[in-house]
Amino acid sequence: MNRPKTPTLADVGRVAGVSRGTVSNVFNHPHLVRSDVRERVEAAAHQLGYDGPDPRGRVLRDGKFNAVGFLPPGAYAISDVVRSPYGRELVLGVSLACDEAGATLSLVSGTDDTRTTAIREALVDGFILGHSVDIDLITSAQRRRLPFVILESDAGPDVNSIRIDGRKGALLAVRHLTNLGHRHFAILSVRRTSGPPIVHMPGKAKRRLAGGFPLDHERLDGFAQGLAEINLSIDDVPIIETTPGEPAAGAVVFDQVPEATAILTMSDWQAITVLDEAIRRGINIPEDVSVVGFDGTAEAARTTPPLTTVAQDIVGKGRLAAAMVFANGPPQQIVMPVELVVRGTTARPRS
Repeated sequence: MNRPKTPTLADVGRVAGVSRGTVSNVFNHPHLVRSDVRERVEAAAHQLGYDGPDPRGRVLRDGKFNAVGFLPPGAYAISDVVRSPYGRELVLGVSLACDEAGATLSLVSGTDDTRTTAIREALVDGFILGHSVDIDLITSAQRRRLPFVILESDAGPDVNSIRIDGRKGALLAVRHLTNLGHRHFAILSVRRTSGPPIVHMPGKAKRRLAGGFPLDHERLDGFAQGLAEINLSIDDVPIIETTPGEPAAGAVVFDQVPEATAILTMSDWQAITVLDEAIRRGINIPEDVSVVGFDGTAEAARTTPPLTTVAQDIVGKGRLAAAMVFANGPPQQIVMPVELVVRGTTARPRS
């Protein structure tokens, strides 16, 4: 059985009594065509069932997809970004910039076995890369000669990057807690690979994060500086690596470090899991334990009690990253500020 022929620009032009070029202008540059001619062409197109030029032809002609690819940080899939309070706000910022530019956002899976291939094959005009740990990602983007921005790491003067002052944020968090009188801490670090929590207890030689990014190490340095100011060593503080949404994070920290009166986290999502576990166990926050988040997501203000957190402009970061891709200008290295937002999850420890 023969399939019906798909109508073309030329077919529409014959029915409307105009040239193929005029039909093309009606769909691509309507401001160049008189209103009466536009109406005639649109009526002919409707009659023939013609919906407009095949976008694949435009791509082949212009070499542009009018799309930006976003690769999440860590070995995370798209579903992880959607679940994450931080990820949702970051994507919102990128989406707002894409809407303003009339462009499309393409979410690219960041899992270990797909991310390099995705950079090589994604049908986009530029990338926002959530990290720079894997040098193959940068190399693949550079080989395609596409503009890209690295988030949360400084990849050098020749690469666009946007990051926060993680060291300062961590220092602000520790100083807030030590000024309240806390001396017994636990740290929740971000695990950047999939898997259960990894517990690093004091006394073990060369405690190293299993998959930390530069930002994670910067924050550990900030925690260490704040602790050193009151003559405490971070080497004596338990560090637990968990993926941000790991539901067992709170249980692990309460089981492994019951003496802690203050818990420092590297993401609001981690802190929220701690608050959830505290409710299940009947632990009062902040009377029994103080908790500090990191990121300043909208959800942090809606917890019970509202979460004290180190805040950054996540949506603004996403918008700025997309704008840098669209501009494709000289490389910039931008460090965004952070601030401590004190709410209801921190207080003086019980005497």
